[in-house]
Parts: sequence; C-alpha cells; structure tokens
Amino acid sequence: MANLVVVGTQWGDEGKGKFVDILSEQAHTIVRFQGGHNAGHTIKVSNTTYKLSLLPSGIIRSDKTAVIGNGVVLDPWELLKEVRLIESMGVKISPERLIIADNIPLILPYHRELDQDREKEAGNNKIGTTGRGIGPAYEDKVGRRAIRTGDLKNEEHLRARLKIALKHHNKLRAYPVQEDWLFEHIMDIAKDVIQYIGPVWQYLHDAMTGNKDILFEGAQGSMLDVDWGTYPYVTSSNTLAGMASIGTGVPHNKIPNVLGITKAYTTRVGEGPMETELFDEVGEHLATVGKEKGTVTGRGRRCGWFDAPLVKKTCMLNGVTGIALTKIDVLDELGTIKIYNGEGYEEHEGWLSSTFGITQYDDLPELAKKYISRIEELVGVEIVLISTGPDREETITLKDPFK
Repeated sequence: MANLVVVGTQWGDEGKGKFVDILSEQAHTIVRFQGGHNAGHTIKVSNTTYKLSLLPSGIIRSDKTAVIGNGVVLDPWELLKEVRLIESMGVKISPERLIIADNIPLILPYHRELDQDREKEAGNNKIGTTGRGIGPAYEDKVGRRAIRTGDLKNEEHLRARLKIALKHHNKLRAYPVQEDWLFEHIMDIAKDVIQYIGPVWQYLHDAMTGNKDILFEGAQGSMLDVDWGTYPYVTSSNTLAGMASIGTGVPHNKIPNVLGITKAYTTRVGEGPMETELFDEVGEHLATVGKEKGTVTGRGRRCGWFDAPLVKKTCMLNGVTGIALTKIDVLDELGTIKIYNGEGYEEHEGWLSSTFGITQYDDLPELAKKYISRIEELVGVEIVLISTGPDREETITLKDPFK
C-alpha cells in the first residue's frame, strides 16, 4: 500500500498545495483531515491560479475524488462559496467527486463572532487567529455540544442540538442568538451541503480494499500543532501526520509514507516565538522575492533563516520519510546564506545564479547543491523533491515519495 500524508514541517505556508496537486496525479483519492478555512493552498497550473481554503487540492483534477474528513471543522457557507468559485473557473464538482464526512463539526456564525471578540479583547496578548471561528468550533467539539454535518439531515434533531449549543453560547454574549433565525439560516443551505455528505471512513476503507492509493493533505504546519507547536501561539487542531488517521477513520498502520514540505528558509504568520526571524534587508528580501503573503488572510509573513533543529524535531514527530524542499529560488540573489544549527549560525556562500524553473538536479549550481546537502545532514531526512517555482513543472524529482 502506498498511502501518503503531506504535512508542513515549519509554521505552515511551506508550499504544500503545489505538491499535493502534483502527487494527486498518482492517487485515487485526496483527503483533507484537519483544520478549517483558516488555512489556504495556492496552486498554479499554467496561467491559472487556484486558491483553496477548504476543498482538498486534488479537486482541480477532474478524474480524482476529494474528501473532507471528520478532523476538519466546516463552515458550510464558506464551503458552498468555494465550490461556486472553483466551478466558475471550469472545475466541475459533483457529489461523486466531493465527499464530506457525516461527523464533521460545523462552524456557525456565533463561533466566528466569539473568535473575533476574543482577539479584540486580548489586545497585546492576542494569539493571532484568522477570526474565522475555528477555535470555538473545536471547543464545542470537545465540549460535546457541536452541531455536525450529519445533524443537517434531521430537522428535529438539528433543532435539539442547536438548543444545547445556544444554552452555552448565549451565556458568553452581550445579546443572545435568535434560535429561530439561526435554524432557518442553516436550513437555507442544508440541502446544498447534504448532497455531499457520506460515510467517509467506509469510502476510504473500500478504496484501500480495491488497492487505491490515498493522499492525505495536511493544513498549516507542525509548529502550529495544538500539542507540539509553540503553545499557546498555535492552531486549534493537531497538524501532525498522526492526525490523518484520527481525522479520517483510516488506521495508522495503513499510512506508511510521510512527505514533509519544508521551505528553504523560515516563515510564520501571526504571533509567537521565531528563533531565526530577520528584521533587516535580508528579511525584507525574503518577504518580497518570496511573495510572503498568507493565502487566506493576505497577512505578511515573518521571515528568517532556515532553522535546522526545528525541522529535525518536526520530522521526528511526524515520522517523515522524505522532504520536499521549496522556494530554493528565493535565495538565488543572496551572497551569504545562513542556517541555524542549534548552537549558532553557519554561513554558506550564495550561488548568485538563477535556479528558477530548473527541473534536473544536475543543473543546479554546485553551491545550491551544497546548501541542500547540508540541510539533509542537519535534519537527518532525505530530500526527495525540490521546488524551483510555483508551477507544477518547476520541480526536481529525486525519488517517488509514495515509495
């Protein structure tokens, strides 16, 4: 079996979308297993750029099935909005191509309002969330008061679950949510969502029984994991590879391969510590040349040198079997490139020539090869793919990560 999980090994924004898109050609089904629409993937195919925040990246391939697993929290209005947007770009989405688990917690308007209110009240102590309700929705999940996708199929049950949720949330608000209004608001879109809902776990088990390969698509990065990240400046879900099992119903021993997407330098969005952050012209260069803006929020990303101990740790936590190194071309114009090795900064001579669009490893500058090899040495994991630009074709393949 060649099932594969794709995860980010830093703070997200490593370029997972591109590689999920590339690797989805080999897979039968592409599955999203955690997070919400607080994370985004940008995929460039020829002259078309797709920006996805909920739909798995494989959706843009017409012969693939995309699945949203139970580890996700889902804003149904945002889902339908994204479906319409992608369809307007010529991608046909049907219930045969998109399957949503029947036990996904919903993000409702009061989650979003609570999230935004908390960030405003926190002032200088804010976490830096996207304000889209993800955290409060996960709180309701573990508090056993969530309304889930399957509840949309039964109006009486939905009404009962809504009463339970509002009994809690109305205590937190300056003014109560009007139950009748919200119920009707949900019912207005329920039918459009229900058509995609199904027993995802059963579908995935059937696919594996038929020897179909599954690609599991992570969101955000390992250092945003609620248990293993830079707590409390983290997301509200587990972003590590192990969540692919819990968030879909596929047993952990059926997922043997983990591809860690790793940027050739370091970035993060939002608050929290960042060991190698730069505040000089080099940091500005990385941000400008790397076009470091968040896919979902458009927020500028903080930039710094490559942090080897951080990536080594996340590779160990995820059980990474191969690394895809991204944005090596952003370093092309730097005369000196540094790597933090845990004890200090190593200085490496820059190659000062273009690596953009190179597709063969032998065509890389020797100094770029040296930099790549040093990352492998420090992290202790083989680099199997190298991205030299945003397009599908701008990739060096050293080894098939499915094998």
